[in-house]
Amino acid sequence: MGSITLPYLKTNPKIIFFTDFDGTITLEDSNDHMTDNLGYGLAKRRQGNIDVLENKVTFRDAFREMLDSVKNPFNECLDILRKNMRLDPHFAEFYYWAKENNVPIVILSSGMVPVIQTLLETLLGHQLDDHLTIVANDVESRDGKDINSPGGWQIKYHDESHFGHDKSLEIKPYAAIPFDERPTLLYAGDGVSDLSAASETDLLFAKAGKDLITYCEREGMPYTVFENWSSILATTKDVLSGKTVVKKTQKA
Repeated sequence: MGSITLPYLKTNPKIIFFTDFDGTITLEDSNDHMTDNLGYGLAKRRQGNIDVLENKVTFRDAFREMLDSVKNPFNECLDILRKNMRLDPHFAEFYYWAKENNVPIVILSSGMVPVIQTLLETLLGHQLDDHLTIVANDVESRDGKDINSPGGWQIKYHDESHFGHDKSLEIKPYAAIPFDERPTLLYAGDGVSDLSAASETDLLFAKAGKDLITYCEREGMPYTVFENWSSILATTKDVLSGKTVVKKTQKA
């Protein structure tokens, strides 16, 4: 398979690191922060997450309802998030290590590209390097309004799936390569938006105490718990050096 159709192969990496963004790279979920503080509040949001886990409602519908409850102009939302969001204290170290060691980072997010890019560039203090790619939903005008006017923006979903963004679609082409011819595929996540990606990679990092672990336990899916990115970095280093051997899973 050529690197033209599979861009993360172009540097011939030994590992590709796919990861969620909100609540995984950041300490708090930016969409939750907006909903809890600017929208309909924590209680209703939490019930929505539970309903998704219990298959009572699609993630796509629950997430749109969450964000639709936020009426602040989009630029105001970005300003609020810049002031309140924080990176996991060890993510920057992982980011620079990955750059030095040819490990592409692919952020697969149910959030929105302009939010993620703004937060990463603000929190890292510079423009993003090309070893990091963001694949996420976007933002669009609501009813022809300016997105920077009250009630003027809405989420623009990445695809037609019931997730809004089916994260597994970005991973599957790499997982389908014969296992002895492809990089090791890693994934880190924490919540209900990661369910589609959870079974696609060779090693899954799931954040302690979060909904993704609940799902993995229920489905009998193997995972490695992480508290923060220091253990993810240590394990990824061991995989790259061969100290830890990950059994690659062949995907149809």
